[in-house]
Amino acid sequence: MPQWAPGETLASLGPTNAKYWHLMVEAKKLAYADLYRYNADPDFVAVPLGKLLSEPYAASLCGKVDPRHASTPGPEEDFTLPGDTIVLSAADGDGNMVSWVNSNFGLFGSGITVPGYGFVLHNRGALFTLDPQSPNVIEPRKRPFNTLAAGFVMHGGEPLMTVTLMGGDMQAQGHAQWLVDVLDLGANVQAAADMARFRHSQVSNVLSLETPLYDLVGSQLAAMGHTVKSVNGEEVGGVQSIMFMAEPGSGAHADGYYRAGSDFRKDGEAVGW
Repeated sequence: MPQWAPGETLASLGPTNAKYWHLMVEAKKLAYADLYRYNADPDFVAVPLGKLLSEPYAASLCGKVDPRHASTPGPEEDFTLPGDTIVLSAADGDGNMVSWVNSNFGLFGSGITVPGYGFVLHNRGALFTLDPQSPNVIEPRKRPFNTLAAGFVMHGGEPLMTVTLMGGDMQAQGHAQWLVDVLDLGANVQAAADMARFRHSQVSNVLSLETPLYDLVGSQLAAMGHTVKSVNGEEVGGVQSIMFMAEPGSGAHADGYYRAGSDFRKDGEAVGW
């Protein structure tokens, strides 16, 4: 942030500021460029996680962002296909927490039903590429690129919260927005689930903004070079999350309680019993 907005943070800019969203979208473009460049079955290729997760590498990307104007990413493939995914979070009285996601991928998946069990097999093999230069090129016994992302946050070696969000390639960019809402802006998990989101398509370079967000900053982002459009909540996924709240002064293995959030855009609810 210092290089992009001297003296500012995302929290100090705040989500009513167009620059807040510009910087989030530009960071997403950089992350997804690496996602498409490196993501593949680790049994077939060496994914340089150490490099990609290092602070020096993150710092090297900062100079690629123009804080005043939108960039054009342009990888050769896109994974913004419609899908049929559900997410679920669960926690019990002993502190065990589960972040879970399941998907047929394209509606009825492969269309092949397992005899005697009644569920269909997915068709995520469609996420391979035919580009021989890509680490994700189709090969026998190889797992394809996968958008499924059951997220989890730890703090001090202890479970803190689940992070689940359905919606194809919306998942990772939605996780980032939701985590910023909670960790930087201080929203509770339900408020963070309710807050407006964007969805950026890497190949078309179209920035979809939920209508309230479009009305707030759409024209300013367009003036910065973004191709923006207004969308309803169907395009920005659905959040389900549980967060552990420790009682003050309860020590390393804290006593506490749970907070939960369920996105109003999708079926679901937060339930305790």
